[in-house]
Amino acid sequence: MFFSLHIQSLVIYLGYLFYCTSLTHKVYTGTVWTQQILSLIVNEGHRNGTEEIQNMSRVPWIEYNLSKMDYDSRPSPRLFSSHLPYYFVPRDLRNKRGKIIYIARNPKDVAVSYYHFYKAIKKVKQKKDWETFLDDYLSGKVLSSSWFDHVKGWYTHQEDFNILFLTYEEMKKDLRSSVRQICRFVEKELDEREVDTIVEKATFQNMKQDPLANYTTVPEDTLDVKIATHLRKGTVGDWKNLMTVAQNEKFDKIYSEKMIGVPINFTWDISEGN
Repeated sequence: MFFSLHIQSLVIYLGYLFYCTSLTHKVYTGTVWTQQILSLIVNEGHRNGTEEIQNMSRVPWIEYNLSKMDYDSRPSPRLFSSHLPYYFVPRDLRNKRGKIIYIARNPKDVAVSYYHFYKAIKKVKQKKDWETFLDDYLSGKVLSSSWFDHVKGWYTHQEDFNILFLTYEEMKKDLRSSVRQICRFVEKELDEREVDTIVEKATFQNMKQDPLANYTTVPEDTLDVKIATHLRKGTVGDWKNLMTVAQNEKFDKIYSEKMIGVPINFTWDISEGN
């Protein structure tokens, strides 16, 4: 209770910028990617390579302040990342004192990516098979809770916040447009050369090789990088490589039931619309 009250009572100044992605734990919803994009947009030193600071320090987790960072002493604009549901974020955000960028990824790819991540967590000794994990995922019985509740909660409460709602898939299809959209939202004017730099440095392959962005510094006792890393594939439609026809049909049925009234047009395969 203290944990949630502490976060909710955090004073939000006009210089704060939050962004949220679509689950409450470190699953593959575009978190690391968005950290990179925001850091490149806001920090000139990151764009031109004059500052070597890890993204987890530039855009720290509001709910995981393990380094005991003094958030109030950070220069404005203050960037934060979070996987919190809408009802746990600082109350001042409901007064639209800060800006939120919410990235939602299609839940089938989230499930598959999360499963690979789950298998790599060293502290989980007894691993579930894919079918059992998928059943738990669909019923919200995973560490990150329900994807459906999180996305639907944020989407249906957009009017309560100053929020930009994007999907992972539209960013994959047209990263430059998404970067421009984020720039407008955070009121950051960049020239074409600067946008070119951001798009180049935010590509999946470049990020995977960037030690400031790829989270390779996480403690060795937490994640088996031979099984999965924080930057695994970054593709759209990878769920087809693991999900059976029956599992896909079950998924579609549950999705249609749980997401009534949420008209998000997810792309389920990158070939759609191409």
